[in-house]
Amino acid sequence: MSLSKILAITGKPGLYQLVTQTRAGFLAESLTDGKKVNVNMRSNVSMLNEIAIYTYTQEMPLREVFAKIKDKENGEKTTISHKASKKELESYFSEVLPDYDEDRVYPSDIKKVIRWYNTLQEKDLLQFEEEKASQEEE
Repeated sequence: MSLSKILAITGKPGLYQLVTQTRAGFLAESLTDGKKVNVNMRSNVSMLNEIAIYTYTQEMPLREVFAKIKDKENGEKTTISHKASKKELESYFSEVLPDYDEDRVYPSDIKKVIRWYNTLQEKDLLQFEEEKASQEEE
């Protein structure tokens, strides 16, 4: 599955999978508990493939950040919890992405990235090689 089908909805915890479009918005299914929710067009929704992390040289797509975490963790869940201290989170993230912009990437962003990675890893949705190949073909 592509990250373009995975959504973060402001005001709703966790990640959602796009199910179908409706007249007034779309239907999404929670990756956490499987509940379906109607999301209207006024909701602030972000597709994970459109999110990037600031570095000092460029904006790194979230897919690439997840791939770096996956390499570091050998495909397993992260060794750090998203509930760890600010200092521990920043230290972990600097190991994964040494040149991330510390002024523009907040601890809350790092928590989200770690939580999202663990959710996607749990659901076995971290197949980036296939997604990369399909993007190159386009």
